Amino acid sequence: MAKAANDIVMDGALDIIATATRQIACSAQPTTYTEANSTYALADVTLSGGDFTKANGDTSGRKVTIGAKSGVLIDTSGTATHVALVRVSDTTLIEVTTCTSQALVANGSNTVNFPAWDIEIADPA
Repeated sequence: MAKAANDIVMDGALDIIATATRQIACSAQPTTYTEANSTYALADVTLSGGDFTKANGDTSGRKVTIGAKSGVLIDTSGTATHVALVRVSDTTLIEVTTCTSQALVANGSNTVNFPAWDIEIADPA
């Protein structure tokens, strides 16, 4: 018997991801909101609903794409290894992913760019 899930099932999870209000470059993998937003935070940018776009997945299922953000001020020097999505209003750590390791230097004017990236949920196999 084949497995199937309606797109609304996957979109439900993607809708929660799209409630993130901040994207943060982190120096280590955060496991809590505080670690993402403070302990390991190097640079952050505010997100809104318009920064998220749902679509069919690249292979199957569905995905949400987080739009690119450029010229984000670096707050703390360190090496970015992870990106976290958080919802500030209720201090929720929503998603954490790895990124290409990049040294960031805070000097009051240095910036970093967050490229567009996506989170994909595959169809049941």
